[in-house]
Amino acid sequence: MVNKGLRREMSRTDLTMASLGAIIGSGWLFGALIASSIAGPSAIISWIIGGIVVMLIGLVYAELGGMLPESGAIARYPQYTHGSLVSFIMGWGAWIAYASVPAIEAEATVEYTGHWIPSLWNSTAGLMTGTGTLVAALLMVVFFVINYYGVRLFARINTSVTYVKFVMPLATIIVFLLFTKLHWGNYSAHGFAPGGTAGILQAVATSGIVFSYLGFRQAVDLAGEAKHPQRDVPRAIITAISIGIVLYVLLQVVFTAGLSPALVSKAGGWTSSLSTALSAPFAQVAISLNLAWFSVLLYADAILSPAGTGNIYTASTTRVVYALAHNRYFPKALTKVDEKTGIPRLALVVALILGLIFLAPFPSWAALVGVVSSATVFTYIIGPVSLAVFRRDAPDAPRPYRLGGMKIIAPIAFVMGSLIIYWTGWLTDWKLLTAILLGLVLYFIFSSIMPDQIIKPTAQHIRSGLWLVVYLILMLGMSYFGSARFGSPYTPAGSKVATGLIHYPLDLIIVVVLAIVFYYWAVASGIQTEEGVAALKAVEQEGAEAAGSGFTA
Repeated sequence: MVNKGLRREMSRTDLTMASLGAIIGSGWLFGALIASSIAGPSAIISWIIGGIVVMLIGLVYAELGGMLPESGAIARYPQYTHGSLVSFIMGWGAWIAYASVPAIEAEATVEYTGHWIPSLWNSTAGLMTGTGTLVAALLMVVFFVINYYGVRLFARINTSVTYVKFVMPLATIIVFLLFTKLHWGNYSAHGFAPGGTAGILQAVATSGIVFSYLGFRQAVDLAGEAKHPQRDVPRAIITAISIGIVLYVLLQVVFTAGLSPALVSKAGGWTSSLSTALSAPFAQVAISLNLAWFSVLLYADAILSPAGTGNIYTASTTRVVYALAHNRYFPKALTKVDEKTGIPRLALVVALILGLIFLAPFPSWAALVGVVSSATVFTYIIGPVSLAVFRRDAPDAPRPYRLGGMKIIAPIAFVMGSLIIYWTGWLTDWKLLTAILLGLVLYFIFSSIMPDQIIKPTAQHIRSGLWLVVYLILMLGMSYFGSARFGSPYTPAGSKVATGLIHYPLDLIIVVVLAIVFYYWAVASGIQTEEGVAALKAVEQEGAEAAGSGFTA
């Protein structure tokens, strides 16, 4: 297993707070506004749909995380069930998704700090200034330092910060409901669902909804450093997602009702122009509701909340780089763990460098969140497939948490993940899927010229991964030929987002059918790898608490 040298010092509370802390990040500060600008009041439904989708995926990883707890596990499970080709593609996608999040959170922190220090944020352009970019970079260095001194320091700081982060969104809900006169007429004045069902679905993928919920993965990525991973990882995942769903739905409820009707009318109703009217959504709404005192607290929390999440994702990116190096897709030096701290420090340095690179091309929160959401969901569609393969090939392996109804939930999770990728739209998907395919080309090149460092896929592994290559190509084609409705809400006027050849909702039916076909093709392509067998055997030999909690879904 890929846990050698890592220290098991994280409790169930630490794991839960790592996931919850990642869920309560910049998403709660901006997600409600952007979702409203796409779906109007029906954004509440978008949050519920997004929560259900992520819960289905989370349940899959609850079983996997309890059965095989490993650091950077997202990049390891496909290696165990499909070999190097699938594992590399998923690992490359995870690398894109993880490395960019600290940059997103640093940008969100700078945007809210601009309320007090205007030189950090250009409110007219909606972008960081040069000084703001420098401050964001320095903040990412702070994330690096906290992680550099070991998982114990990281866990202590993160758990404490997350308690504080949880208080403010909860207080926002309570204060808005009890101490203000909310505008409940907003739910009908300009139409409950101005974008129709397509707007509701688009908001799930592009407004930060999925981005917010996907923080649950932290418990999976840090499983190799948990004291009792088989018992605690599943519980941490389910607890964090459940709290996140309730919190975000209620935040959307009070945000929609808290907006001034005059502001909504001035913005032209529930349109994307609403998102340009507010730069600090909840704080500005609080002021409009005569809660100036509370807005001060919101501005302060808006600095702490995303900063805490950026710190968490710095830790996760490090573990993914570490796992990819163990898979022999990155140089072996990245697997070295510092004996004093139990941290793969060189991998941490690489995580910092990658995060800093993402600051340059994406100087605003909204510009990057769609890419991250789509990339993350893409890496997660392998979870249901790997789980089905493990159930088939290792039916007697210890499972402290066993997902009831797996044969139904797993394919549904795969289908829903595929839909989210499609809903993200052509303008985002072509960049993401092309980057993944480009990574695949680079992998074959470097595995040929550096076989001592980069493992070359065997013929069997290529056959086992063929389904994923075809899946990528067809999803790219569907994004282009599908409904033009699924484009970025920030698309410049006149820009072409797709051909619109396949009209809505026929496009959704085609994506669902394709996803079902690819799910069963993927499961049939699964194999028993030597690494997978060894990993399961290692769990038994370590005497892990196989019985665990023993609860089922």
